[in-house]
Amino acid sequence: MKIILTTLNSRFTHSAIGLRYLYANMNELQNKTQILEFSINDAIQTIAEKLLYDSPDIIGLGVYIWNVSEVAELIHIIKKVSPDTKIILGGPEVTYEPFRVNLDDADYIIQGEGDTAFYELCKDIQEGTTNERIIKMTLPKLKELKLPYEYYSDDDIKNRYIYVEISRGCPFECEFCLSSMDEKVRAFNLEEILEEFEKLWVRGARNFKFVDRTFNLNMKAANAILDFFLSKKPPYFAHFEVIPDHFPASLRSKIKQFPDGALQLEIGIQTLNLEVAKNVSRILKLDKIEENIAFLENETTAHIHLDLIVGLPGESLDSFGANLDKLMSMSSCEIQIGILKKLSGTYIKRHDEDFKMHYSDIPPYDILKNSDLSFNDIQIMKRFARFWDLTYNSGNFKKSIELLWKDESVYKNFYAFGLWIYEQTDSTWKISLQRLGELLFGYLTEVKQLETQDVADAMLDDMMKLKGRAIPPYLKPYTGDFIQNAKIGTSGFNKRQA
Repeated sequence: MKIILTTLNSRFTHSAIGLRYLYANMNELQNKTQILEFSINDAIQTIAEKLLYDSPDIIGLGVYIWNVSEVAELIHIIKKVSPDTKIILGGPEVTYEPFRVNLDDADYIIQGEGDTAFYELCKDIQEGTTNERIIKMTLPKLKELKLPYEYYSDDDIKNRYIYVEISRGCPFECEFCLSSMDEKVRAFNLEEILEEFEKLWVRGARNFKFVDRTFNLNMKAANAILDFFLSKKPPYFAHFEVIPDHFPASLRSKIKQFPDGALQLEIGIQTLNLEVAKNVSRILKLDKIEENIAFLENETTAHIHLDLIVGLPGESLDSFGANLDKLMSMSSCEIQIGILKKLSGTYIKRHDEDFKMHYSDIPPYDILKNSDLSFNDIQIMKRFARFWDLTYNSGNFKKSIELLWKDESVYKNFYAFGLWIYEQTDSTWKISLQRLGELLFGYLTEVKQLETQDVADAMLDDMMKLKGRAIPPYLKPYTGDFIQNAKIGTSGFNKRQA
């Protein structure tokens, strides 16, 4: 019997921890099993060709929101070419119903955590004792699972993020999130995890991305993991998803010790409107959130990534704008703006009638309109989010982008800028950095009517911070003071602001 474990990652630098859990727990079938990973950018027929090259008996496919359409096409091709190959699906997109993409050609579906279930099903297929097409799993005991980390290859360690976890589950019930479906938070054996991390480190792993939903919930485990990294010599990178209202003294003292660039914390704010948060069963402790963001901003070098969602039931554009303005007053960190999605199985569906929530049935299942936001509003905010990433979150225009709003509303001023830039480009993609800079310069000087030299000085500071970069043509007429001041160690912008 030949078995292949595969998935289509969203990009090359990602790796699939789920496949490695399955492989680690294949027992006597492990020597008949192979992992093959691809990305959604690969040609589907080429993927099928590679998967079928050695005529496998079973192909196990991980199905996620970013690859479900491609997986449906892949299954169709495999079954046309090799109808006897058994296809087993697992992952979030097949764990909860309804399935909104046609996956009928698959032979079996494992719903839930399939770490050991995949092995059991393969064994049943080998023995000819299978019955049910859809297999609903109970939660495995994490401390009894064989860990996956030795199955990251040297190539993975060199070129990809290494995904790791110390727990599964989430204690919160946010209705838009699949993690709200979990019964409780469960932990792996911490000593065993640390031993595996040490082996990864010795092999050269330096990019660790933790997939735990609430890393800072258990202080003993969180402190032990932070101590692991603090005992190592930089450079390294560790990413954690944390809850915003739980940073006790022990955690703070450790976070403060991390060197610049070593630590990234993702914090799901989603909304600061208490009524909207209540609508989606989200607990908000605004005073703690503000206190902890201030601590991270002012006393640590951690890279902070905050999340906001557009389209939550009861959230108007004015309310969303107030959220953004508030966060911007609290922090200068990256703010990721996402669009609400209706994931199968989540309780967000209970608001469909009251708030007239309409979603696309095509991945990623974005909201299309609701009682507060028209379809046009949603489209504008999708472009807002894209232009926000290109300008503010990218860090390429750190000083000049702030000239858009100065002491005014960030949201209202960027909203206007987003409308204008889309009028000029009719696109949100394939806009070069130079073109983007030229557009920003034009808006600030012609629409906002700011002092041209002040804008040029700020943009030169931004654009020329990387050595060897050529001065853009639109800024060349304004470089005299900048070049002169650069020779004495300060830019024209800094000198004017001093």
